[in-house]
Amino acid sequence: MSETTSGTTPTVVKLGGSCLDDLAGDWWDDLARHGRERPLVLVHGWSKPLKRLSPRYSEPSAILRDRYGNQSRWTTPEVIADIKTVSARLGEDVLGRLEQRGIAAERLLGSDGLVAAGEGERWWWQDRQLVELENLVGPITWVDPAAFKNLQPGHAYLVTPLARNAAGQEVNTDADRAAAAIAAATGATDLVLVTDVAHLLIDGEPVRRITAKAAGTFRDKGATGGMRKKLRAAGEALDGGVERVVIGSATVTDLLAARTGTAITRT
Repeated sequence: MSETTSGTTPTVVKLGGSCLDDLAGDWWDDLARHGRERPLVLVHGWSKPLKRLSPRYSEPSAILRDRYGNQSRWTTPEVIADIKTVSARLGEDVLGRLEQRGIAAERLLGSDGLVAAGEGERWWWQDRQLVELENLVGPITWVDPAAFKNLQPGHAYLVTPLARNAAGQEVNTDADRAAAAIAAATGATDLVLVTDVAHLLIDGEPVRRITAKAAGTFRDKGATGGMRKKLRAAGEALDGGVERVVIGSATVTDLLAARTGTAITRT
């Protein structure tokens, strides 16, 4: 975990691509109020914008599952280009919303030296068989905290979570796990995963607070899809020194105040 002073310790917020369109003006008002007190690092997803760009991204064949059961978007150079297209448009919108509310903001592309990725999985299920596929994805191995040169109240960074691997290829990464790695690298105490569900549900019941160990057990035995990735990201953030991860669909203030959402802590 990177050392920072209290005045430069950011709040890291992952903006789910599935819910960005549904964040109303008062949500952004609240984020700006928080941003006047603490630096902000925002990490965005792109699932819904990508599906709007082309119907092929909504087809089942666009998603792969590896031999361990983890899902990944099948990423080719063309998909990387489309991700960059929708991310540029999304970035203009997010930065505009913040700047209208008095928060100076800038966008960082993870693959421009901010985020490094390791070798990605090569074996994927296709037509009920494990086959070797070229899939431009990879786990995050390193984040350069020096890229965040202006961590101070009133300023925000928006990160597009692409990365670059050892071969120099631009690769796709999971945005939740990217946010976790960035939170650890910047010394954040809190990681907020804003999504389209209000709580983690276990056996149909909302969970307000859970330990990392219990969350990891549920991740491996009961969680599916996007929530499984969020719980993995939460564990990685806590292992990296982040004190608390909150998952939910409310304002950042309400989530951090534990009025709603699910808080995940080490103990």
